[in-house]
Amino acid sequence: MNLDQIIERFGETAALTACGLLVGLVFGVCAQRSKFCLRSAVIEFSQGVFGAKLAIWLLTFSAAVAATQLAIAAGLLDVGEARQLAARGSLSGSIIGGLMFGAGMIMARGCASRLLVLSGTGNLRALVTGLILTIVAQASLRGVLSPAREALSELWTVQGGASRNLLTVLHAGPWFGASLGLVGIGWAIWLARRARIGLLNGLSAVGVGLAVALGWQLTYTLSQHSFTPITIKSVSFTGPSADTLMGLINSPSVPLGFDTGLVPGVFVGALLAALLAGEWELQGFHDGPSMGRYAAGAFLMGAGGMLAGGCAVGAGVTGGAIFAVTAWLALASMWVGALVTHLMMDSKIARVIEPAFVPKQTGN
Repeated sequence: MNLDQIIERFGETAALTACGLLVGLVFGVCAQRSKFCLRSAVIEFSQGVFGAKLAIWLLTFSAAVAATQLAIAAGLLDVGEARQLAARGSLSGSIIGGLMFGAGMIMARGCASRLLVLSGTGNLRALVTGLILTIVAQASLRGVLSPAREALSELWTVQGGASRNLLTVLHAGPWFGASLGLVGIGWAIWLARRARIGLLNGLSAVGVGLAVALGWQLTYTLSQHSFTPITIKSVSFTGPSADTLMGLINSPSVPLGFDTGLVPGVFVGALLAALLAGEWELQGFHDGPSMGRYAAGAFLMGAGGMLAGGCAVGAGVTGGAIFAVTAWLALASMWVGALVTHLMMDSKIARVIEPAFVPKQTGN
């Protein structure tokens, strides 16, 4: 049964939902096994260590870039109509939102994708934090926070098209982008070998990146066989999580689509991977202050993610894989926001703990 027959039999919406579910399952399983996490990579980098966490993140990012750009170069994929390139973008939103998201990621101990994956492993802290993030994201998109988001987004904008494609701005093409991805993979493999990362963890990290490329490819292929317009997209969590939650709350039936297949797919994939590995365990908050910190981090990520045009995966990896200028700017801002916040929090903790280890001065 070819794709046209599948669409004719089950419908375009059902096929699109199935694609989202497939991509989500691959992402969830691989992210859980590899422990893919931008926050962990940033913390490792801040300590001057180029180790396992950074290698995992770099493997994922580089695999997504290389696979996506190779597909474009081979004529199998065209992302010119993707929102990250075709629509008008916000440079100010990318910077401000990226800084907010990076700070929130440190405070909540994980980005939007990591919280969803951890929720599947029985982490109730991540589940509650993710729900707060989703509600704030919805408020930023269509609710009480939307005027502030719109005002900040309009401070500095860029027109869609060639001016939003970093490769076009650099007078380069997909082969150059693919080469950068392959170089990144080579560097990541060197870091992984030095950090003694197991083969399964390394392949799982690559699998997370390939899930992003798979999302681009599947939605594009469906758009070429569909009689109705289909948005070309891939993995993202801030907006899709908000839309999925609102669909569950406001509608008697869940509205189907790529995003409503993706989000539960990631959860189920992480759950299955955790169960098979014997790593599923219920976990909760330790105390009130920590819960407050998680909630504050979730707020910053929810508002920042909508302002930046996506989360650490949606903007950072998915948008980065197609070289959207705003995505790379948002990713850089997330790194800066996370680094500064971690150093500030680490310094504060050190000031609290250090006096306890200072010996009392006694007279002679």
